[in-house]
Formats: sequence, structure tokens, C-alpha cells
Amino acid sequence: MEYLEILVLVFSFLVLLALGVPIAYCIGISGTITLLISIMPMPAFTTFAQRMATALDSFALLAIPFFVLAGQLMNQGGIALRLIEFAKVLVGRLPGGLAFVNIMANMLFGAISGSAAASASAIGSFMTPKMAEEGYDRGFSAAVNISSATTGLVIPPSNILIVYSLASGGVSIAALFLAGYIPGILTGFVLMIVAAAFAYRKNYPVGEKVGMKEGVFKFLDAIPSLFLLVIVIGGIIAGYFTATEASAIAVLYTLILSMIYKQVSIKDIPGILIRTVSITSIVLLLVSTSMGLSWVMSYANIPQSVSEGLLSISSNKIVLLLIINMILLFVGIFMDMTPAVLIFTPIFLPVVVDLGIDPIHFGIIMVMNLSVGLCTPPVGSVLFIGCSVAKIGIEKVIKPLLPLFAAMILVLLLVTYFPQISLWLPRVFGF
Repeated sequence: MEYLEILVLVFSFLVLLALGVPIAYCIGISGTITLLISIMPMPAFTTFAQRMATALDSFALLAIPFFVLAGQLMNQGGIALRLIEFAKVLVGRLPGGLAFVNIMANMLFGAISGSAAASASAIGSFMTPKMAEEGYDRGFSAAVNISSATTGLVIPPSNILIVYSLASGGVSIAALFLAGYIPGILTGFVLMIVAAAFAYRKNYPVGEKVGMKEGVFKFLDAIPSLFLLVIVIGGIIAGYFTATEASAIAVLYTLILSMIYKQVSIKDIPGILIRTVSITSIVLLLVSTSMGLSWVMSYANIPQSVSEGLLSISSNKIVLLLIINMILLFVGIFMDMTPAVLIFTPIFLPVVVDLGIDPIHFGIIMVMNLSVGLCTPPVGSVLFIGCSVAKIGIEKVIKPLLPLFAAMILVLLLVTYFPQISLWLPRVFGF
């Protein structure tokens, strides 16, 4: 019976997606249709609605609107510009210096805001015109911005790691945050290598030399922004507050900092709150429908069927991880990251746990994998934001994106098959 339900679920979802139905509605409708195979209409509708409501009854999920609000304040509060100036001091004089600045600024801003979309918008709006003035190809500039914006999804604090913690049944958020540091930094470093090779081949200029005095000033100017990471992550690891409480502290800190910088005033607050509510409502609708669908799949024994199917192919850990990565890469092309994590975590996590893979390690694998999908059409939100900011068509970005994609997948494979890359820091701190 479960094979019929799998067929109905996949077919209905793909038909709705092809018709242009928003992804949250695709998930909700296909889940309800699948449930109708097993039970009567009225219980099916009420059960799915109940599961959607229950999914949002989580203290951990409160962190998402707070971190979104903190990201909105950072985006408008002058923090991005200060991080860009700090990045110039560190890497601006290297070959292809402005590409390096773009990548490092995205890593810093993404780590603070926890949003790839906010990072691509904030850093891209500053860096793309500057890179164009220096003779950089706009397609290359946009590609660098798009690919590096995703590093903030792995480097903490990260909303999607909180979502994974929820989907996995309570994996430690603090451990996931620690596990993301080295993979995220490694991704940025490998992207820099690719950007340097491209810049060397195109003979792009290096950045202007920054004097010692000016460099110290820019570093000091960036310290208040960087200190947010110390407060949020340090407080969580030390046990002073939870991730949800840390998100509220991040909002208060960024609000005060933005007002000190005189980039945000009282009259700006309503607009910032409206944008936050708009973004949060989309995310939480995806969370609720995805959790409803996850329950339907569990009710229909779909995860067990998929697990048995995968294990029948091979019991070799290397082969199965490769298959799972390939499936997730394919899923990421057509599905947004939040529903993908919520739907596929309950399917794949039991398989990898049976293979002896740590759930923390798998969480980083999943997020890094699905990050690639944010940069690919047809639903790659970061791709569209990056192209919009750069004022360039998608077709002109795809070619320079390909070697950057290859770099991201290379790091993904390294993290997949060398678990200590992600697990070393959590182990050091006793997680």
C-alpha cells in the first residue's frame, strides 16, 4: 500500500509544481491527497490541519523570526558596509582582491545574519558596482556573490540548522552551530581559490593598499558588529542562554548598534517589522506544511520503505552517502531548503544513523548539499536575488557559476567522507 501512496505523493507534488503552484501549497495539497488514500475526507483534513498547527508549537522555532528581524536590522543598519571595509583590509591586496572581499564579507555578514538571501542582497548591492568600476565582469561578480552568500547557512547562527534540529527530533542546536564553523570557512576558502584562478586568468586588478592607521581604524569600526558572534555563539555554548534567547539578544544588540550608527531610526521600525513578518510568515507556512507532510509519510511508512530500498542497493556507507547526496542535490534544484530539510530528514536520518553516522554530521551534510540548490534555477532564491542586485540575466551568470559549483560540491564531498571536519569542534566543547 505504501508504494501506491509514494506514487500518489510524488505525482501530485510534481503536477502541482509544474502548474506553478507555490511550494507550500504543493506540499500541503499533495500531503492531504496522500492521506485521503488511507482515511475518510473529514478526518484527513482535520488531521493534516492539526499537524500543521502542532508543528509550530515549538519554543525553538521562536528563534527564526528573531534572527530574521536581526538580519533586517543588519541589512539597513550599516553593518554590511563596515564588514566589507574590514574584509578589504584582510584580503583586498590579494589577486582578484575585490572577489576575495565579496566572499569574506558574505561569510561575515551571513554568519551574523544567518540568511543567505539577506547576505546576497546586502553585500551584492555594495560590491557589484564597485567590482564593475574596477573592470570585473558583472557575471563573475554576481556568481561570486551568489555562491559565497550560502556560506552563512552553515556558519552559525543559522536558521536552517535550527529547522534541522526540529526535524531530527532534537539534535543539539549548539552542537550544530559549532559543527558548521569549519565546513563554512573551508567552503569560503575553496571559493577564494577558484576566484583567484579566474582573476589571475583575466588579469583583474588587486585592491588599493590600506595603510596601517586606516586598517586599524576599519578593524576597530567592525569590532562591534563582529562582537555579536561572540555574544550569541559564546552565550549558547557557555550555557548562559538557549538559541531562542540568543536570537532575542541579537535583535536588541543590532537595534542598539544600528541606532548608534544612525542608520535606523524609530520611523524605520514599522517597515522593518513588516518585512520581518512577511519573511517569517513564508518560512513558518513552509515549516507547518512540511511537518504535516512528514507526519503523513511516517503514517504511510514511507521512510521505512525508502530506507529498505536504499539498504537493498548497498550496505556500504560510502555508496549510500553518495546516493543520498545525489538525491539531495537533485531535490535542491526543485525545492526550497526549509521544506527539503523538514521532509527528507525523517527519511534519510534513520538510514545514516543505522550506518553509524552522527546526526550532527549529517545535518551539516544536508545543509551544505541543499545550499547548492539555492544557486540553481528554477527555484534558486539566492540566484535570483544575486542576479537582480547585479542587474544581469541568469544566462550570463551560469557559466562563471559552474567552477564555483564544483568547488562547493568538492567541499561537500570532503565533509561527507571526513566527518571530523564537522565533528571536531563539537567534540572539543563536549557535545
